[in-house]
Amino acid sequence: MDNCFLVKKELIDQTLKTGAQPGKNLLEPLKFLATENKLPFKILEDKDVVNEAEVHKTEGDLWYCLEGEVKFIYGGELVEPREVKTNELKAGGIKGGSEIILKPGDWFWIPAGQPHQHSCSGTARLMIIKIPQK
Repeated sequence: MDNCFLVKKELIDQTLKTGAQPGKNLLEPLKFLATENKLPFKILEDKDVVNEAEVHKTEGDLWYCLEGEVKFIYGGELVEPREVKTNELKAGGIKGGSEIILKPGDWFWIPAGQPHQHSCSGTARLMIIKIPQK
């Protein structure tokens, strides 16, 4: 049986008080809680990174920018895609996509099957919610 789970604002605030680390990181305690309780969301911290482009075939991503700014490229086509696990492709980039900048308070929905890639100079913290799609 699935259990309900409450994440209070105080926990998010506590998480955001931690110092930023170089690279791409999932922040605790939500990383542990998401793993242990199978929660479909996490807080991602990116500091001076360019992530690979990707496509999730069976789930959409709902992004919420908590702090910083992050550039997303979406749509278009993956350049030389490779399957990294069932239902997920990755690539070094996207050809012919559109670009947006997320700032604190912005939400961005990426449906299943949509190529996307994000990067930031500086530190950005984002809530990512995974939503299964048919």
